[in-house]
Amino acid sequence: MTLRPHSSTSTRIPAFAALRGVRALAAIACVSALAACVTPPEPTVGVTDLSERPAERALIGAMRAYDDADYPTVERQADAALKLGLRSPRDEATAHKLRAFVYCTSNRIDPCEAEFRAARTADPTFELSHAEAGHPVWGPVYLKSRQ
Repeated sequence: MTLRPHSSTSTRIPAFAALRGVRALAAIACVSALAACVTPPEPTVGVTDLSERPAERALIGAMRAYDDADYPTVERQADAALKLGLRSPRDEATAHKLRAFVYCTSNRIDPCEAEFRAARTADPTFELSHAEAGHPVWGPVYLKSRQ
């Protein structure tokens, strides 16, 4: 291979061209290796999928019962959801939160506080909304559970 000094960009030196080819192949190999490490995205889970899971169906029932102020059903459904094994830590925290609300409204303060703690254990990011935390019945118990 002959190296000739030349200032024109139209003529390339063969050694540099070979080096450029090696770099391109190395880049392709790196990209291919990284692509093999990428995990595919999780499939989207819809309400229909969730309703086919017994634990999640029970949690949906507890949430619906809470909206209807049917507290005995909330407690029963939340208990069932937790026993059946919810897949999401956030869902598990929600079941504990619903039980806490029921316990506080029926003046079972110690179990209410324990449920707030269990919600945080299930999902360390668990927090009540501003409106929920300001509720006169369970708000103070929630604040105490955070100490």
